[in-house]
Amino acid sequence: MSSKTHAAPAEMTMFADGGARGNPGPAASGAVLVGPDGAVVEEIGSFLGVATNNVAEWTALCLGLEAAALRGVRRLSVRLDSELVVKQMSGEYRVKHADLQPLHRRASAALRAFESVEIRHVPRKQNKLADAVVNRVLDAEATASST
Repeated sequence: MSSKTHAAPAEMTMFADGGARGNPGPAASGAVLVGPDGAVVEEIGSFLGVATNNVAEWTALCLGLEAAALRGVRRLSVRLDSELVVKQMSGEYRVKHADLQPLHRRASAALRAFESVEIRHVPRKQNKLADAVVNRVLDAEATASST
């Protein structure tokens, strides 16, 4: 049986978001890779258990970067609605919290897979794709745990 493999676009946009219902509370991360034509290429979602919103936001960035690297993306535009994560990644803010430091290291290491990465803050309404993944994961987990 043969399968066709399609080369990943060299350039993509990634939307990432994290959320916790309660802070801390049940948390999830989501990332969406979008091709140059605007089509969704991949959605990544992960339930984190009980975590803070900031841990969920950072984890979303890591998951998205790693998924893009696995696809062979060379140039990545990253869109986050977490101003904290954007400013910590740019070095404008220091990463002081012990729970966030390993995630910062993980994200920084993942950046090495790309020729270029642009990370930009966007308003929440421009991050609906990733937010929808987070809510689907949280809703699925809530349904599973109530049965």
